[in-house]
Amino acid sequence: QVQVAESGGGSVQPGGSLRLSCEATGYSYSLYCMGWFRQAPGKEREGLAVRNRNGNTAYADSVKGRFTVSGDTAKNTLDLVMNSLQPDDTAIYYCAADPTLCPPWKGDWSPDRWPYWGQGTQVTVSS
Repeated sequence: QVQVAESGGGSVQPGGSLRLSCEATGYSYSLYCMGWFRQAPGKEREGLAVRNRNGNTAYADSVKGRFTVSGDTAKNTLDLVMNSLQPDDTAIYYCAADPTLCPPWKGDWSPDRWPYWGQGTQVTVSS
């Protein structure tokens, strides 16, 4: 059973940066896809960025140029570096994993496609 855990959330002032980390365990091989999502109060969960097992990345238009993912595909880790944070970025951030598919590669950013999720970590951007 794949288990996913996030860390690194917290509070930051507008314009600041934050790094979130994710590790997926319980799978002996490189996961086909790992990704970051977020959910703000009263809003649906939205996809932000993904990385496939070849190390290729893709980003949602809403965060392109501000957020970057990196990590070790062999260790099934995925960090999210967020720059120029604004109050609208306040949300619970989730890491997700899929052993066999990478739906965002076909333009499908729906969170429903992902089988494994972490508990989430809170990010608050406020002055």
